[in-house]
Amino acid sequence: MQLGAFDVVVVGAGFFGATIAERVASQLGCTVCVIDRRHHIGGNAYSELDAETGVEVHRYGTHIFHTNSELVWNYLRRFTDFTDYRHRVFTVAQGRVYSMPINLATISAAFGRQMTPREASAVIAAEAGAHGEQPARNLEDKAVGSIGRTLYDLLIRGYTQKQWQTDPRELSADIISRLPVRLTYDDRYFSDRFEGMPRDGYTAIFDRMLKHPNIAVRLGVDFFDVAETMRPQQLVIYTGPIDRFFGYRCGSLGWRTVDFEREVHDVADFQGAAVINYADEDVPFTRIHEFKHLHPERHHALAKTTIYREYARFAGRDDEPYYPINTQADKKTLDSYRTMMPAHPNVIFGGRLGSYKYLDMHQAIGAALKSFEHQVRPFLAGADMLEPMILSD
Repeated sequence: MQLGAFDVVVVGAGFFGATIAERVASQLGCTVCVIDRRHHIGGNAYSELDAETGVEVHRYGTHIFHTNSELVWNYLRRFTDFTDYRHRVFTVAQGRVYSMPINLATISAAFGRQMTPREASAVIAAEAGAHGEQPARNLEDKAVGSIGRTLYDLLIRGYTQKQWQTDPRELSADIISRLPVRLTYDDRYFSDRFEGMPRDGYTAIFDRMLKHPNIAVRLGVDFFDVAETMRPQQLVIYTGPIDRFFGYRCGSLGWRTVDFEREVHDVADFQGAAVINYADEDVPFTRIHEFKHLHPERHHALAKTTIYREYARFAGRDDEPYYPINTQADKKTLDSYRTMMPAHPNVIFGGRLGSYKYLDMHQAIGAALKSFEHQVRPFLAGADMLEPMILSD
């Protein structure tokens, strides 16, 4: 395989890489080779039909498209129509079901009585205030100071323990932002302006983005096995792990990964919702996905359904990384790698792995569109490569 024949090489066929490949081919008329070590396009957003049930499943967990960016929304609508799906999530704790994120129904159920918005606000403020005004020393301090002890112990502590396999009192407070609390009965998981499921599924989006005649796709190819076939200073869009690009010279960055256990059940509906979280520590999995509920507009002839049970753990180098841990040590390691980036002026680092940031799909697309305008286009026009950008939205 000769990568040197192309104007641009894109490493990784997820949303960041596919967006830049599509823009380069359609707007600049340049040739692009998209390579991915996996045997499918779409990155972690990849979806496929389950052969046994006919249900479209998300191999790497439920993905819901949502954004406040009209630019990103309109861009993606070039490749898909969206349904009017609105995502709702529930948490099982101590044998009862609670609506998430925390809203007035959640609070009323947790305290065992109906509350007005003012009453709910006062109860949470009293519990949070009782925790004290001192700076948060760890994740638990920050969470309890935000939502109080009752909601934290019921809905957050056990789930966090399972997700990170670490006592929340030993986790950095930086891991979470302030937990959202809605003092209404609004139970939508997202509050963005635009939300929906791609009508034909996620993989169809990538098929359409990458079908341009100037784009070649090569799957099952590891970039580091073919990098020697490139030309000097050929433009590379790199969306793989940044620490691997530099040979782990400054150490490995920390990631969380997830494992899925697939089950098929001979029922039309297993749990009544797309995603249900399990907060109790004695339940080994963190959540169950039932993908049929993502497309209620579809007809499924078989009275069968596919579910995935999700388990969280630390990621090794051979695992699929999902969530950056981003400890202080990780931040120092990342800074060390960033000091090496100017030595590779023909390489743009992006995507979740290349930037070591947890990016939602809309953020990855937005970052790619920004990179195309401010880095890719100038480079291919013969301008000097700009300083490395920290692409996050």
